Amino acid sequence: MLPAAILLSLACGAAHADEGMWMPSQLPQLSKQLKAAGFKGNPADLADLTRYPMSAVVSLGGCTASFVSPQGLVVTNHHCALGAIQLNSTAERNLIEDGFNAATMADEPSAGPAARIWVTVGFDSVTDRILADAKGKTGRAYFDAVDAAKKVAVAACEQDAGHRCSVADMYYGREFYLIKQFEVRDVRLVYAPPRSIGNYGDEIDNFMWPRHTGDFSFYRAYVGKDGKPAAYSKDNVPYAPPAHLTVSTAPVKAGDFAMVAGYPGTTFRHRTASEFANQIDWLLPTRVEVVGGLIDTIQAATKGDKAKEVLYASTVAGQKNTLKRAQGELDGLRRSDAVRVRREDEAAMLAWLAKQPNAAALQADIRAMQAQLDAAQASRERDFILPFLRPGLLGQAIVLQRLALERGKPDAQRESGYQQRDEATIEGGLKQLQRRYDPEVEKATLLFALDRYFALPAAQRVPEFDAVFGKDKAMAAAMLNTLYIETKLGDEANRLALMKADPKAVAASADPMMKAAAVLQPALLRMEDEAKQRSGELLRLRPAYMQALIGYRNSQGKAVYPDANSTLRVSYGKISPLSPRDGMDYRPLTTVAGIVEKNTGVEPFDAPKPLLEAIAKGDFGSTIDPTLKTQTVDFMTNLDTTGGNSGSPVLDANGKLIGLNFDSNWEAVSASWMFDPRYKRAIHVDMRYLRWLLAKVYPAPQLLKEMNLSAE
Repeated sequence: MLPAAILLSLACGAAHADEGMWMPSQLPQLSKQLKAAGFKGNPADLADLTRYPMSAVVSLGGCTASFVSPQGLVVTNHHCALGAIQLNSTAERNLIEDGFNAATMADEPSAGPAARIWVTVGFDSVTDRILADAKGKTGRAYFDAVDAAKKVAVAACEQDAGHRCSVADMYYGREFYLIKQFEVRDVRLVYAPPRSIGNYGDEIDNFMWPRHTGDFSFYRAYVGKDGKPAAYSKDNVPYAPPAHLTVSTAPVKAGDFAMVAGYPGTTFRHRTASEFANQIDWLLPTRVEVVGGLIDTIQAATKGDKAKEVLYASTVAGQKNTLKRAQGELDGLRRSDAVRVRREDEAAMLAWLAKQPNAAALQADIRAMQAQLDAAQASRERDFILPFLRPGLLGQAIVLQRLALERGKPDAQRESGYQQRDEATIEGGLKQLQRRYDPEVEKATLLFALDRYFALPAAQRVPEFDAVFGKDKAMAAAMLNTLYIETKLGDEANRLALMKADPKAVAASADPMMKAAAVLQPALLRMEDEAKQRSGELLRLRPAYMQALIGYRNSQGKAVYPDANSTLRVSYGKISPLSPRDGMDYRPLTTVAGIVEKNTGVEPFDAPKPLLEAIAKGDFGSTIDPTLKTQTVDFMTNLDTTGGNSGSPVLDANGKLIGLNFDSNWEAVSASWMFDPRYKRAIHVDMRYLRWLLAKVYPAPQLLKEMNLSAE
């Protein structure tokens, strides 16, 4: 049975078919809308996470993927696999540039010790259990009561060995769900196209249409011989998934039904008017400035050194994506006049609430919530820059000190992220650092961030950070030189030894990096306590705002779906054209002709010779589009997506795989805050392009056979 708030949110009709990141459990209530949009399956099947197709859709932790064979073959985006590709690359054997194709399973290398595949097998409402002990409490006490209840629920869930559990907050504290996931700990790289296919166009084309990018790669999931999760071992065997998607061989065209299932990261559509204003007037401009400067700093520090460029390739790619997304979001929200629109909408909601019976309690909570949000503005500059002062090696030293502290407590009382269940992930991060770290580059990034820290108002400076880094840039440069020259933490064996060491030995470590982390730890704990106090109040008070918002939206005949929070969601709509401005009309499919038109021979438009030759030859076989008479590359839909949906499978009306989501258009980057159906589009790799590349260009007949596809 659906919780009352969800039933209420659906009672007055669904949103537009292209709007909404719906929980699978909501989809049976949308049967009429799904059928009207063109879905030919049973919507009730979509609510069952143990059945096709939902059981084939998995999380990579930040990206989405899906099983496409009974032998645990997983398809996702090239940019989602870039970390694994980079980890297996060297200056001499650069898989980023040249691509990778494992001829046999024995040739599939580890995607890294921290790589995971999460298969969701349970999604159950636990609201009453989570809030039972929080009633009547405020602030930190409310936060702690909810946190303790979550840990109890998670611990009980994880008695089922091999599973990872979490509690997700829906509607900002109104509802809670226990999510159970099978944890695959041995993930291996199977196939990746060259950069000049997988990232064709790079940042120039990022968030743009038309696109001509083959943004896909393959992983494989492995488990122990007993079928249970296991760390990487040559003795492990391919995982047999509960289901795998069938790749469609049918053509697609404008107007066809499309549906995406995935793990969208975070949306903010139900935030307050003041939060909209802070995002647009301060946070996004600040992010653009700082991330842009950080990219320049890393590129300057690695320029001319191929080894360092490889080490930081994944980091730079991620930061470039963050920068362009932030700029696009800022432009879009300003174009939509989002501050004014949200302020007027909120004012109308509050006026509606004032006319409702028994509104006084909700109004009081909403005023108290706003006071908490206002108070947070006093330290926003500090809170923004401090995470940049904990990069790579120093960040791992901080993790080691915190882990030692938490190990002195009963496991149930440890901070989330530092419990026994988290230690394998921590160890993976300690190991993976070796392939993404250089001391000179890290020092450069720290000095860049410290410039901004030293400019903070005196009231926002932190004594412990001053003690470690000094009070100006000259002092910082000298202190960092000593810190990075004398530390032994750059050696993986030393990091791992400290992870296993007795907490007292860690606390007494004479390593300068560990000593610096020890000095910083009291400040980090103090600020964490302040954040939990405020978070507890917002967790207690924000449901009043959501109750008013849901009631107001229902009075307008509108549905309310939860803001995205990295949990499994489904969106549906159609393959759609776009007319973003006067005189500009975009078709929803691109072809290989565009690859040739864009090709300059210079990165990022340096299409590889085998691809250009195959295009010229025109042998498209069974993947040719019957209407366009050529090979398609990407297509566009009006599906509701955001970060985290990268790699999500795009399904047709019969639930077959037709594409892989990898981007949004520039006009829609702001959709994480404000959805506008006129502009919101999602961009996908056409599975026909993937099939053609595997058959004719960079052949992988073994993968086509495994997916039950023809190589013709």
